[in-house]
Amino acid sequence: MITIHPKDTNIGYLHAMMLSAIAPRPIAWVSTVDVDGIVNLSPYSFFNAFGSNPTRLIFSPARRVRNNTIKHTLVNCKSTNECVINVVTYELVQQASLSSVEYDEGVDEFVKAGLTPKDSLLVKAPRVSESPVQMECKVIDIIETGQDGGAGNLVICEILCMHINENILDDDQKIDPNKIDVVGRMGGDYYVRASGSALFKLDKPNEKISIGFDGLPHALQTSTILTGSELAMLASVHQIPQLVSSFRYQSLNIQHIAIKKLLETNDINAAWQAALVPNTIA
Repeated sequence: MITIHPKDTNIGYLHAMMLSAIAPRPIAWVSTVDVDGIVNLSPYSFFNAFGSNPTRLIFSPARRVRNNTIKHTLVNCKSTNECVINVVTYELVQQASLSSVEYDEGVDEFVKAGLTPKDSLLVKAPRVSESPVQMECKVIDIIETGQDGGAGNLVICEILCMHINENILDDDQKIDPNKIDVVGRMGGDYYVRASGSALFKLDKPNEKISIGFDGLPHALQTSTILTGSELAMLASVHQIPQLVSSFRYQSLNIQHIAIKKLLETNDINAAWQAALVPNTIA
């Protein structure tokens, strides 16, 4: 492995390595206005949610690494204490990317990116009408982490109201990940589409205490066939089930291969039954 010490590394290289490793990142498509009412729109992938009661969203219009200048979004957030955070979908990602161009001050990115501004209810900044989720926000605080190129500016926001397109909801009135079809930011020029075959479901092991790796039988813990991920699936149960099968495997390897195939179909119960039966060398 290579080891990087940030203080001894070129900032551009460090920045690229961080963004490639810390990925995918959600994108805050932030619309603001300045004190004269001039609109600005730009995407930021230093973004996430940090609380729901009270609501807290944080994004960072960092200082440009190239020339240590600050962005119009930051100036507007400081002067008005308001913004709208819009969601970027696969259908909109090209327009979001276009809105990231460093146009001169006063240029309307809504016009440049072919988007429709929509009046907000509680803030002056317009929403992106085409975005399926729009969050009107009050800026609670801005924390500057440094003065050099690449330094972050943590814009801490409170959601005043959310607007959600009903077309992205499922039958339970929750957001369907395939319908919203969001994108995430990777390193360099890469993005990821969070829908379709990219999605997988993983039940949260928080309803009951799981047995963990150390609760697995020794033969499983020392398996040379089962991966750490597969063992974690077995270790997620809250207790080892009772054996109901009288089948025997001819060898430990054959037994573990059978377990692996069952785990590929996410059939943890059947995999445990395969794990519990004895083999002829046991």
